[in-house]
Amino acid sequence: MDSKNVVSTVITAILILTIVSAVASADDGCSIESDRKAQSTDDLMSYRINDIIGDKPVFGKAVFPWTADFEANWEKIRTELDEVLKTHSQLPSFHELSPDQKRISRGDNWKTFVFYVFGDRFDPNCARCPETARLLDRVPHLRNATFSILSPHYRIPPHRGPTNGIIRIHLGLIIPKDSANCRIRVDNEVFGWEEGKCVVFDDYFEHEVWNDTDEQRVVLFFDVDRPLRPLGKLLNRLLIATLKRTAYVQDARNNMLDWERRYRETGTQPEQNNDLQHPP
Repeated sequence: MDSKNVVSTVITAILILTIVSAVASADDGCSIESDRKAQSTDDLMSYRINDIIGDKPVFGKAVFPWTADFEANWEKIRTELDEVLKTHSQLPSFHELSPDQKRISRGDNWKTFVFYVFGDRFDPNCARCPETARLLDRVPHLRNATFSILSPHYRIPPHRGPTNGIIRIHLGLIIPKDSANCRIRVDNEVFGWEEGKCVVFDDYFEHEVWNDTDEQRVVLFFDVDRPLRPLGKLLNRLLIATLKRTAYVQDARNNMLDWERRYRETGTQPEQNNDLQHPP
């Protein structure tokens, strides 16, 4: 799908949401206030009228009770991560898979090991980490999942996700001892990670990450559909189906397949001297 068609589809989705908002207000016996007409595109795309968890940057884990399974099994995930990190230099940087990320991912500073891309399972990596894959396979409405590996002294600059129809979860796996200097800001909230604990946030809000320590930071990063009322779910599926047909997703999928071919050809031999290996 070319960019003109993408824009056309997104505009159609916005119009659908506008109609949905009017219907919902009528069903509630409420008049449509005049300021509703002045809502910005961001307001419309926030699905506010259909949201059931609140329009805020950071959420409690109770929004997704199944995060408890990840916390209970985090050491199994960490063991599989340790094996992946034995071939750290062979792992792709984020922008090598998704060229759209080149503004925020530079050099070898942000590596990734992908399990899911917009709902499509990447079987080779899932086979290498069966316990991690088993847990991810059970997540309702899973969209994206990856080990996110951030080098020491690297900062991911402020950016926003493409839609707030998705909520992001981070499970801390390797967190620097100097955790006060390894943080994330989402909108006006600043917080860190703990090993074996999940944090939940809306990446449609502007966010940035800094690791001003001498150690790497690794989280299991995964996205799920935002909990919405039925009409909001319908719109969300439309938008995500549109995204899946754009170069934003298609390039990433093709680049993953190319990386997998090269990864197999190297023999994936463990590295003996890897400065980015976590300390024992």
